[in-house]
Amino acid sequence: MARYVKELTLNKPEGFVQFIMNDYLRKNSFVMADWKGEPAYRTGDAMMEGYKYLKWYYNNGVFHLEAWMKGTFGGEWNLDGFVGTLQKKPYRESLEQLFEALKQPLPMEQGMAAGQGGMPGNPGQPYQNVVPVHTVDNSGAATMGLVFGILSIVFAFLVPIVSILLACLGFSRARMGAGSRKAGQAKAGKILCIIGIIAAIVMWGLSILLLLPTFGMIY
Repeated sequence: MARYVKELTLNKPEGFVQFIMNDYLRKNSFVMADWKGEPAYRTGDAMMEGYKYLKWYYNNGVFHLEAWMKGTFGGEWNLDGFVGTLQKKPYRESLEQLFEALKQPLPMEQGMAAGQGGMPGNPGQPYQNVVPVHTVDNSGAATMGLVFGILSIVFAFLVPIVSILLACLGFSRARMGAGSRKAGQAKAGKILCIIGIIAAIVMWGLSILLLLPTFGMIY
């Protein structure tokens, strides 16, 4: 089993951890899926960026997370190493942002325990305090997705293979930014990345057609 494993001693209310995780899973389009008979969260796709998986639990103040990607032949890829680094890097970056959100100090931690105790002097009423917390923000990924999308179209007419690589990188980041406050940029980035790939394939095909007569003359 090749997985990226992270454990953090948080000692924070369970409600806070659950809130941050639900927010992260939603913004990164994770859904509940099956990994070889094992329930796990999954995001991504088979063609553009690969499937990404995640499992987590929180017990006695310790947060435990396991993350991996589906390898080329169906095995597990951890998030280190050179192989698949273009797909691994944005996933690793998103997890680092998640860890920072989980480790943030809470000004009123007792306020996160809503429903687990009563207000002083009125034990029948749960806490109504709202504690502002920092959540995962993928706005930067949305912007990068848009930039990579634009570059993929430009390079489609120059170096098609570079265009395809840029489009794959852009599509991955645009998907991450789809749930951010810059969702419009993320959507535009996805569209431009798809256009970039189509344009690159067309230009590649035209290049081959133009070269065929030359090869015919040689042979």
